[in-house]
Amino acid sequence: MPLELTVTAKGQVTLKRELLRHLGIGPGDRIGVTLMPDGKVELTTAHTAHDIRTLRGALKRPGAPPVALEDMQHAIEQGRRG
Repeated sequence: MPLELTVTAKGQVTLKRELLRHLGIGPGDRIGVTLMPDGKVELTTAHTAHDIRTLRGALKRPGAPPVALEDMQHAIEQGRRG
């Protein structure tokens, strides 16, 4: 039997624990939603990164020279001073 969810007056839906467990989703995780042409929706797990190592290279800009830690610290201190 399919799970039934209730829509609030604000248009919000609370997902039941059973569904969250099935998707492997916990606090802080994200849910991907795909709108299907037949009026159905597809929910998928879109986990957020919990490991700092997954962020390596996230700020890399192609062609930009690397920035020394001292230069970053100087920029932070200048920003604090306004």
